[in-house]
Amino acid sequence: MSDKTLYLIQSCFSHTDQVLTQLDQIYSVDDHILLMGDAVLYVCDHRLEKKKNLYILENDTEILAEKVPEHFKLINYAQFAELILDFTRCISLK
Repeated sequence: MSDKTLYLIQSCFSHTDQVLTQLDQIYSVDDHILLMGDAVLYVCDHRLEKKKNLYILENDTEILAEKVPEHFKLINYAQFAELILDFTRCISLK
């Protein structure tokens, strides 16, 4: 059994900074991160630059003024469902 975790970052914009600080303390290299809702506004945050396995829902990119960085993978809802099924541990940070 794998110890990898899927982190669903779905916090409001004003709380996302704290959530990313918390994530830095618990993240490991095999983990995956999905930014959702207002949290996608932190797509260019320096704390995410060196992390692997980063995702954003295609529909959530509509609120972005800038282009999504290349180290993020855009996924649709069907791919999101498949991604969730790959994990035995999902943690929602709000």
